[in-house]
Amino acid sequence: MENNEIVVTREGLAKLEEELEYLKSVKRREVAERIKTAIGYGDLSENSEYDEAKNEQAFVEGRILTLEKMLKNIHVADENSDKSTVYVGATVRLKDLEFDEELEYMIVGQSESDPSNNKISYVSPLGQALVGKKSGSIVEVAAPDGVIQYKILEIK
Repeated sequence: MENNEIVVTREGLAKLEEELEYLKSVKRREVAERIKTAIGYGDLSENSEYDEAKNEQAFVEGRILTLEKMLKNIHVADENSDKSTVYVGATVRLKDLEFDEELEYMIVGQSESDPSNNKISYVSPLGQALVGKKSGSIVEVAAPDGVIQYKILEIK
């Protein structure tokens, strides 16, 4: 993979494209209306509504540029990957060998990572340990308290 390449799932790509479309078609218009309304309040040098709207406009335009750049360098995880090994887009059921508890994570691209919803990036320590491994494998992940061992129970 190239250094600037961004790996995402199909779902992740759809969310990025949806966000970009929303920012361009809806949010830009809303911010322009706020600026227009704020200009109507008079003296711009002491107009906090105008300043806030201009700051929001800068943020929206910056996010649009960021998304456009990301989309140029995006690589959708290959859904035809070898399903017998962990890949970006797979859901992996694990067993924490120390605490004898089962966990389930979906391996996703960096921009999709959401640990609170069990979506971990393929570049996270656990993601790196899992990608390419087969069901039944034991992986070790360095953590602040030491090494954690997991057994891969299932790849979906």
